[in-house]
Amino acid sequence: MTVDPANAGSANTGSAHAGSATTHQSEQPAIVLIGLRGSGKTTLGTLLAARLGTRFIDLDNRTIARSGHPSVSAMFRAVGEPAFRAAECAALQDVLATDAQHGAVIALGGGTPTAPGVRALLETARANGSIRIVLLEAPPAVLGARLSVAPGDRPLLMGTNFTEEAALLGERRLPAYRALADSMVITGGTTAESLDALAAAAR
Repeated sequence: MTVDPANAGSANTGSAHAGSATTHQSEQPAIVLIGLRGSGKTTLGTLLAARLGTRFIDLDNRTIARSGHPSVSAMFRAVGEPAFRAAECAALQDVLATDAQHGAVIALGGGTPTAPGVRALLETARANGSIRIVLLEAPPAVLGARLSVAPGDRPLLMGTNFTEEAALLGERRLPAYRALADSMVITGGTTAESLDALAAAAR
C-alpha cells in the first residue's frame, strides 16, 4: 500500500517536494529507502533493484567497509553511536556523489536520517533531481516479529525487546521521516504486495 506522507501527519510535504519533480534528470533518480529496522529496506530494496535493473546499495555495508570494523555492532561498541552516525553521514555523502548519479536503490540504516547532516544531504540531492525518498513503515508488532526471527547486526537501542524498541523509536523518529519522504509504503503485508507498492512509489 502506497500512502502520500501528506495524509500521514505531514501536511507540509506534498507542496514542498512537488517542485523538485521538474528538476529530475532524464536518467531515473536513485531511490533512497528510509524506515525503522525491520521495515523491509534491505529485502525490498534488493528486489526492487533487480526489477529496475539497477544496483542495490546497503549503506550499513558501505559504512563498515570504510571504517575497517567487521560489523555494525562491533563499530558501535568500538566508537560509540555519535561517531558511528558521523561515519554513516560520510558514507552517504560519498554514495550520493557517485552511485546515486547513475540510478540505484539505496537502503539507509534505521537511524541514518537522524544523523547530523544527513537530512541536508538528502534534501540537496532531491532538489537536484538525483534521488527520490521512500519511507517504509510497518506496525511495531510486525517489526518486532520480523526482528525476533532475523535480528541482524544492529544492537538493541532502547526497550526490552524488538517490539517495544520499534514502538519507542517510531514515536521518536517517524514524524520526521514522514516529513522527509516523497512517498510512504506500508510493508505489513506480503513481500509481493509490498514490492508492487514500492515499485509504484518509486516511479
